Amino acid sequence: MIKQKIGQYLAGKKMIRKIMEEPADLSEFKERPTPRLIGGLILMALSFMIGWPVIFALSVLAVWLHEPLIFVIGGPLAYALSCGVFLIGAWMARAPHYMNTLTRYALQRLIQKII
Repeated sequence: MIKQKIGQYLAGKKMIRKIMEEPADLSEFKERPTPRLIGGLILMALSFMIGWPVIFALSVLAVWLHEPLIFVIGGPLAYALSCGVFLIGAWMARAPHYMNTLTRYALQRLIQKII
């Protein structure tokens, strides 16, 4: 009963009708990855490898040298650098485009199951 009411409510929404009328095309996930996509994914992985290990090394160095400012200043800078590298990689890999396609597909499947 509740499931049907939710389905009827969602079916009346403009965005949901548009998603149901224009099915998501997942064929782009079957295509060979481009060099830009590979480079973006490598940068995203690199951001994880440089982020936390550098912060850990700075904290160890700060304790060893008894200089807390090394970590207080260097930690956020290293984390900001890591975030910047991640965002550049996500932009290169066209992450928003792929996430939009996956979200549309998931919503379409969910609405089909509810209705």
